[in-house]
Amino acid sequence: MMPDTSKTPSHSVWRRKPVSDMTEEAARSGLHKSLGLWQLTAIGVGGIIGVGIFSLAGLVAHGDAANPGVGPAVLISFLIAGLASAAAALSYAEFAGMIPRAGSAYSYGYVALGEVVGWFIGWDLLLEYVAIVAVVAIGISGYLDAFLSGFGIHLPLSVTETADVPGGAINVPAIVICLLVTFLLSRGTQTFGRFELVAVAIKIALILGIVGLGIFYINTENYDPFMPSGFGPVFTGAATVFFAVFGYDAMSTAAEEAKDGRKHMPKAIILSLIIAMLLYVAATLVLTGMQNYTEIDPKAGFASAFTGVGLPVVAAIISVFAVLSILTVMLTFLLGATRVWFSMSRDGLLPGWFSKVDRRGVPQRVTWIAGIASAFFAGVFPIRAVADLTNIGILAAFVVVCVAVIVFRYTKPDAPRTFRLPFMPVVPIIGVGFSLFLISQLHWETWLRFAVWLVIGLIIYFLYGRRHSLMNPDSPRHRAEEKS
Repeated sequence: MMPDTSKTPSHSVWRRKPVSDMTEEAARSGLHKSLGLWQLTAIGVGGIIGVGIFSLAGLVAHGDAANPGVGPAVLISFLIAGLASAAAALSYAEFAGMIPRAGSAYSYGYVALGEVVGWFIGWDLLLEYVAIVAVVAIGISGYLDAFLSGFGIHLPLSVTETADVPGGAINVPAIVICLLVTFLLSRGTQTFGRFELVAVAIKIALILGIVGLGIFYINTENYDPFMPSGFGPVFTGAATVFFAVFGYDAMSTAAEEAKDGRKHMPKAIILSLIIAMLLYVAATLVLTGMQNYTEIDPKAGFASAFTGVGLPVVAAIISVFAVLSILTVMLTFLLGATRVWFSMSRDGLLPGWFSKVDRRGVPQRVTWIAGIASAFFAGVFPIRAVADLTNIGILAAFVVVCVAVIVFRYTKPDAPRTFRLPFMPVVPIIGVGFSLFLISQLHWETWLRFAVWLVIGLIIYFLYGRRHSLMNPDSPRHRAEEKS
């Protein structure tokens, strides 16, 4: 059993941050508290719905060189991913009601399981969130290319595709999109929250319009065979589309900027996942019903589906609004990356230089570093490689949060909770099981990249983070805070 190091500073890597300390730090962080329930829900929906419907659904249904197409059974892939995500979402909701603090899974792991676990998951999330922004930018680039092609404008492959595609070199549109989103986020959470609310409303209206119109063009013969490649690829597909069902994870990093985080965060997490899964089910049924899965464009599924039924103008309209709606995903996850980074820096695990905020309450330094890093990923890596890399990291975070909520329920049973997940510990155990299973479906190259990143992180932790942590009584920052 881990020693109880939550009361006083300690030299142990298992030292735990007291909830009271996190609450006090959140109150004086300098981040602006401007987000209400519906803005938080919009951020969650904005993070969940986007590239999953407009890009990954077509990619998994059609398949690629390394993965056979799952056809209409992509619906099952989404349902499996959604079930795994729901168990974790309830665990997030319980923690969010207790600890309305920037950092999400990093903060939850820190208070329940210890500093080294918190570091592990925080370092993990830094890479995953930045990579997610890159994946979405690649997806937007695909729809932008489809839109321009509808007007007879064909950009050369050398500036729209990465080197894995013959003739490709660098994805310039994806790089530009990453930098534009970074600029928007740098304007502050109030501006960001308003944009997110409007953009998510447009997104939902677009998807409902696609479903409503697409129903009239469904050919039931396209559903046969429903599962052309068997169950194996369906589960692998679930591991890939899992990327599309965990936007609430990044949304929870904005808890410190909520007007009433304890009350609104649990509701926003649950609402955003329910809304998203209903839309995913409807959209995948329409996509695979309109066009045979072998003919779906992996990068712009709905655009190709409507073109295939003789509605190129509708396809062009979808491409335009898909770009706008997918931007919300990028904003949500870039926000997540910067707030986790900010939180780790504030705790002393990374240099304090990163946790400085400007007059708008924005940590500009980490915002631009994360944005430029996402632009690099988007410009040079293929979409599936980056999507799988993000999924293994988020699934690892889900395992930590599900374990942490069990541990914390029994070690701190009297801690005030505005939401208590039902059927403890069955629900979080289901979350752990599903997450580990989906991790096992990913390719070995993904495991290798993830392992390399974690090794780099552990080196940084033991060389810097452990010595400078505010929970270390010998760290300069701890002594400075004691004097102040």
